Amino acid sequence: MFYHLLYPLRDLISGFNVFRYITFRAGAAAVTALVISFIVGPLIIKKMQKKGITEEIRSDGPSTHQSKVGTPTMGGLIILPAILLGTLLFARLDHPQVWVLIIATAWMGCVGFLDDWLKNHKDKKGLIPRYKLTGQILLGVLIGSVLYFFPDIFSTQFADCKTASTLPFFKNKFLEFAPFGLWPIYIIMVVIVLTGTSNGVNLTDGQDGLAIGVVGIMAVGFAILAYISGHAVFSGYLNIFFLPGSGEIAVYCAAIIGAALGFLWFNAYPAQIFMGDTGALALGAGLGACAILIKKELFLLMLGGVLVVEALSVIIQRYYFKYTRKRFGEGRRFFRMAPIHHHFELLGWPESRVVVRIWIVGILLLFLTMTSFKVR
Repeated sequence: MFYHLLYPLRDLISGFNVFRYITFRAGAAAVTALVISFIVGPLIIKKMQKKGITEEIRSDGPSTHQSKVGTPTMGGLIILPAILLGTLLFARLDHPQVWVLIIATAWMGCVGFLDDWLKNHKDKKGLIPRYKLTGQILLGVLIGSVLYFFPDIFSTQFADCKTASTLPFFKNKFLEFAPFGLWPIYIIMVVIVLTGTSNGVNLTDGQDGLAIGVVGIMAVGFAILAYISGHAVFSGYLNIFFLPGSGEIAVYCAAIIGAALGFLWFNAYPAQIFMGDTGALALGAGLGACAILIKKELFLLMLGGVLVVEALSVIIQRYYFKYTRKRFGEGRRFFRMAPIHHHFELLGWPESRVVVRIWIVGILLLFLTMTSFKVR
């Protein structure tokens, strides 16, 4: 918004010329999101405490988690205004990529809000899983259909590679998601990415500061990827798709970084508030949409490796239990507890140690993702 209001006045006030630079607007979006988090945070925490909206703690979880009973939830109400306002104020709103990200974030934020609200007012189980999945699928179908059938609204370069994805570690090699014009395959891919990423963040959100730290690290990676994808010189040098307008995605990612730091202030151990599905589903959908828009869906597997492992641990635990129950008459666990961060906690690791070590893994995956461009 500020770009459209202030940049045209650059001839009158020379300082407004800085709004032409993505790096300036990204930094401003991050700071704005951080400040909004600091302002909104105490208000939301007090409001949730007053209304008794708290997180349900698993009775079969680590015993140390029982001390968290009564901790407010729905911290996504801190995160979402910070991200959305930071983006709306400093991104160029004439770029459709920005609106795709805003819609994805707000859409899944509403689904998550409904789930959290039901948990605290109607049914402790929250939104019926198939309804939650329906919301994720509908979002994926909507975004996938727009990207496939109306790619020209983004750019001619985007239209030329609308169903392709950059392959990590391979030079000038791309994966085609819709060979022979099989567009349903592409839309299914979009649905899988958005659903998988949003659920991955949700599963990772089981310890103080864990999910928001991982999300912040991923946002740094996507900000870099988006910036170079929208830069003709950098994208040409690295042999990746040049996608005009993708640089604006970096502004959105910067807003996530600022919001993540602001929320971590309240969510670090011992947490004053949990993000809940309101924040987790929205953040996951936003990051998934970033990967799709810059044609780096496969990089998501590296950059979001923590989310992948967390989700796989739940899948392995579930099916191993079913297999052993059928084979031996009683179900057995592959991990002491899933998701895997609880497994480490039950091995005797303090919660803070688990969180920091997973952050370190996330940073290493960020480095690996960045270096994958130059080893091709």
